Amino acid sequence: MCDAADHASVTALAERAKKILPRLDIAVTTPGINIRKTILDYTDEDLDRVITLNIKGTVWFFQAFGRIMTEQRGGSLIACSSIRAVTIEPGLAVYGSTKAAIGLLVKGFASEVGRFGVRVNAVAPSVIETALTDPIKQRPEIYNLYAAHTVFNRWGSSDEVATAVAYLASDAASYVSGTTLFVDGGWTGIDGPPTGLTKLEG
Repeated sequence: MCDAADHASVTALAERAKKILPRLDIAVTTPGINIRKTILDYTDEDLDRVITLNIKGTVWFFQAFGRIMTEQRGGSLIACSSIRAVTIEPGLAVYGSTKAAIGLLVKGFASEVGRFGVRVNAVAPSVIETALTDPIKQRPEIYNLYAAHTVFNRWGSSDEVATAVAYLASDAASYVSGTTLFVDGGWTGIDGPPTGLTKLEG
């Protein structure tokens, strides 16, 4: 187990991995937290919780596993951003700002460790069906509203995000670094739900 919001715990996990594995080629971090409140309603405690896990946790992950990969001169580090890094709604400003920060951390760290053969990237999902989002299914009006923001009019699956991670981790992405790959069903590619479209003309 690892507490991604605790520096010592992240470092200890990397040290255990180094002892157990002959080589560490891939490391992925996905933990994140959102406290959905307007900026005016955010408390210091709320701010600390979101920033500590989302930003500090990512930096600690890069430090702990990046040291191993720079020493062995190779590896792929993958973090988790979000569509909220570039598109927002009320109550998500703090969360979105931390996810935007992850994109810049990825670019910055990629520029620092590329000479060691280490790649650094991120995935940025939109609406994904998981155990955590399952309660939204009980509210069809919200579920369908978010689905309509995608060009497919559906939520994504965890397997579809995992496939993107697998690509970034693989040799197929050997020339990809400093990039955030959006796995969003086209959400960030269109200006709101594609309503009013009745037919396609070729």
